[in-house]
Amino acid sequence: MSLIITDDCINCDVCEPECPNSAISPGEEIYEIDPNLCTECVGHYDEPQCQQVCPVDCIPLDPDNRETEEELMEKYRIITGKA
Repeated sequence: MSLIITDDCINCDVCEPECPNSAISPGEEIYEIDPNLCTECVGHYDEPQCQQVCPVDCIPLDPDNRETEEELMEKYRIITGKA
């Protein structure tokens, strides 16, 4: 399942550079996560890096984009081109 950024976001800019898949970008009002690029850092790290650095804890799992660990790993392989 990918992650989302809630309205509690304070636009502090710390999450965007931490994303290894470039899934986080500025939205109209707050940062947004592209669910097609978010792998919850599977393949890169043991934990989602954006959640680790967020000072207001506004990056929960997105209940509308549920994915298994295997699906996240497959997405990682496609995004990175690693077999």
